[in-house]
Amino acid sequence: MTASVNVPLNSRGKLAATLPAEQLAEITALFEFRRTGHSLDAPFYTDSTIFKIDMEAIFGQHWIFAASTAELPEPGDYVTVDYGPYSLIVLRNDDGGVNILHNVCRHRGARVLTDAAGTTGNLVCGYHSWTYSPEGNLIHASAPGETKFDKGCFGLKRAHGREVAGLIFACIADEPPADFDETAKIFEPYLAPHDLSKTKIAYQQNIIEEGNWKLVMENNRECYHCDGHPELACSLFPTWGLTEGLIPAHLQEVWDRNKEAQSTLEDRCRRYGLPYEVVEQLDTRIAGIRISRESLDGDGESFSPDGHRLSKKLLGDLRDFRLGRCSMHLQPNSWFHFLGDHVVTFGVFPINEHQTLVRTTWLVADDAVEGIDYDPEKLTYTWKQTNLQDKAFVELCQQGAGSPAYEPGPYMKSEYQVEAFINWYVQRVQEHLA
Repeated sequence: MTASVNVPLNSRGKLAATLPAEQLAEITALFEFRRTGHSLDAPFYTDSTIFKIDMEAIFGQHWIFAASTAELPEPGDYVTVDYGPYSLIVLRNDDGGVNILHNVCRHRGARVLTDAAGTTGNLVCGYHSWTYSPEGNLIHASAPGETKFDKGCFGLKRAHGREVAGLIFACIADEPPADFDETAKIFEPYLAPHDLSKTKIAYQQNIIEEGNWKLVMENNRECYHCDGHPELACSLFPTWGLTEGLIPAHLQEVWDRNKEAQSTLEDRCRRYGLPYEVVEQLDTRIAGIRISRESLDGDGESFSPDGHRLSKKLLGDLRDFRLGRCSMHLQPNSWFHFLGDHVVTFGVFPINEHQTLVRTTWLVADDAVEGIDYDPEKLTYTWKQTNLQDKAFVELCQQGAGSPAYEPGPYMKSEYQVEAFINWYVQRVQEHLA
């Protein structure tokens, strides 16, 4: 479904056009002379102007992951999504589609909906009761007759929305990048068998990390640091991202076990007709993606200490719990794990240049019963612990970037996806500044 009525909100390089020439030249040079294979210069993580450019060039131009179908099961259900200066209402409409509306009243600019999620009929601003339909049309303004104006000119501003395989994406650009359609064709066959339309939220966690959004994404794009994730290492092979010749001696046994498990998993995927091949186009397309199905340790079913399932209910059309994890990275703000028994979604929403909201949502089959089919504490334990550890890692890097002693360091070979993410980011911003 698509809600694609769009109101122009910005133009390419709008912020850049307002910057003093000297400042713009300095920022442009930072992007132009970025040292390949090395982390970014400190201002990319600490400078408020670069953050504003990020909001305009990345979050203002590209498709971002907003929510999952399970968060909006019925007409009138909504979530609000905040990032940088923006606030969006993501609302299920009566036709079964999704409307994306800017959460800014056309009267005095107040937030129309203030809760993170809920159910509503019409949308009523709490300030002066201006009332909008779910489509964003202004249908009532209090104090009638006091001022004459055309209500048709004061509807909530709309953005683009896409729902693919149970994931909802939003784009506030005038013209969204067209290649998202091609990216959707890549990931939809991997995700469809898990059928997110028949899932529900088991738990949702919001963490504010004291770090720039790019540090959050960089941390996710490598497992060089995975020795710092003891709970995750029980099921996720810590050799992720490594190749033959890069395996440290203490992980050789794990590497051998991983290869055997992956071979068994691929046989099982072929039996069930499930795609598992690695597709890696993180910086070679505008809607960058990496997706694959990868083995898990132990029983190979889920993120538990022994790899055993954490929910008794299989998702969608799946016929086997031993399907490892389908892992997907999407630029610029999300990653996902699709397993046989549950799904974990991660959305990254920048707050400012040094704070980022990370939203993690655990989904189980909609007929799974809490306390009988799954225990929320056990279901969420591994990633709750991992998220806290990642938060600490990101914040250490943010602190370092703020030091006069900081200078960019080289990425290791296993961090090639970090380099791909940064390369994607630099390309997109340079296109915007051009």
